[in-house]
Amino acid sequence: MIRVTGAVVVLVFLLQVGFVIRALLRAGLTPAARLAWVAVISALPGLGIGAYFLFGEVRLQRANRERMREVRNQLLAVQSRRPELPLADLGPARPAFAAGHAISGFKPRSGNRLTLLPEGDAMMEDVLDAIEAALHHVHVLFYIWLPDTTGTRMADALCRAARRGVACRVLVDDHGARHLIRSALWRQMEGAGVALERAAPVGNPFISLLFQRIDLRNHRKIVVVDNRLSWIGSRNCADAAFAIKRRYAPWVDILLRLEGPAVRQQQAVFLHDWMTHHSEDLSALLHEDSPAPQAGPVTAQVIASGPDDIYTTPSDVLRAMIYGATDRLILTTPYYVPDHALHVAICSAAERGVRVRLILPARNDSRIVGAASESLYPDLLRAGAEIFLFRPGLIHSKIVTVDGAFGLIGTANLDHRSFDLNYENALLVKCPEIMAALDARQQSYVARADRLDRSTVANWSTLRRLRNNTVALASPLL
Repeated sequence: MIRVTGAVVVLVFLLQVGFVIRALLRAGLTPAARLAWVAVISALPGLGIGAYFLFGEVRLQRANRERMREVRNQLLAVQSRRPELPLADLGPARPAFAAGHAISGFKPRSGNRLTLLPEGDAMMEDVLDAIEAALHHVHVLFYIWLPDTTGTRMADALCRAARRGVACRVLVDDHGARHLIRSALWRQMEGAGVALERAAPVGNPFISLLFQRIDLRNHRKIVVVDNRLSWIGSRNCADAAFAIKRRYAPWVDILLRLEGPAVRQQQAVFLHDWMTHHSEDLSALLHEDSPAPQAGPVTAQVIASGPDDIYTTPSDVLRAMIYGATDRLILTTPYYVPDHALHVAICSAAERGVRVRLILPARNDSRIVGAASESLYPDLLRAGAEIFLFRPGLIHSKIVTVDGAFGLIGTANLDHRSFDLNYENALLVKCPEIMAALDARQQSYVARADRLDRSTVANWSTLRRLRNNTVALASPLL
């Protein structure tokens, strides 16, 4: 019995040493995350090893990784044949656009139009109307799709389009859209001729986790109609009442209609995900000529990111934007757990005299994320940043604007998961008129928020500060 126990102890120790070495050698890991994993593995034998095996590395099945690389190269080759705007024409926004190009391979395109849609469920009317008028194809990708009023109307519109001969393709995240996949709406769309696929299928988790991480999610929200129209923003296919987390409702999102050359980049992102999961080759859609709208004033670049690239993330774009700020910086996000470099960039902007405003939820739907966020508030306030806590519901918009000149909107939150683990899509925009509209929308959030001051934070209880800072120790791993 003693020998068996001793052998187990030796085996666990050797596994600990092996996994510590593996964490130290892992490429693309920040020093903070590396230190956190070494501490977890060393302090929690067995449990730490298991946690690192499940969540410590971005593991993708080799066949899936190769398929994604093959499809991406194929679509980028098609995109590269179209004329692009030289990076030199972008002024102070040039470093951000260059970082965006490094992430997804798309270059900025001029001649686009963006229309900011109204807040609430009314924003989805624009998408539904476009599907009803579709002539050739409708492509839809959502992380969450609920079988509620909005979800049902979307499914019905797609069914009608498919029955009149429009090619309709729907891709949803297997976890985020599980309520739809199990509902009659999924079978209804399939029966009407809508092509359906599930992204990041979970399958049997006990088997899947042996080959890849099972918490990698496709967090994108994309609709493309006839190569002419697309939409960008934070809105899932669900009511603002958000039935699965009703106690935090309404969920306040942002959505913009995109017209112009950048629509093809959105199309390319959808096609990449579709062709990764489906044998259908749709690359010819990027060759097709479509009626071009009247040239618009917006320069735009789609930034698609994912865990298959460990070296470039949306954080690179955001830091390039922030370090270019000279007057004002406004950031809206539901989840603020950024990497250290991004947090320092935001604080540095405030310290050098840029007016920095962060709009965050007063009550977060994730207590862990909420506590980790609170641990960073003292740094921000000391640097001179203003923090506004949005109260009527959960602020779910993801917006960053710089000097009223350029900005970023999309699906990525300011947290490690969005940067490192999720498949995200965003639009980097240079246009004073659109920035004015986005700043006005963010000002409407401020009007419904309470400003957090340093005295309030200083009066937080010792227990609250202890909780926040303890949770923050794990923030590199969140």
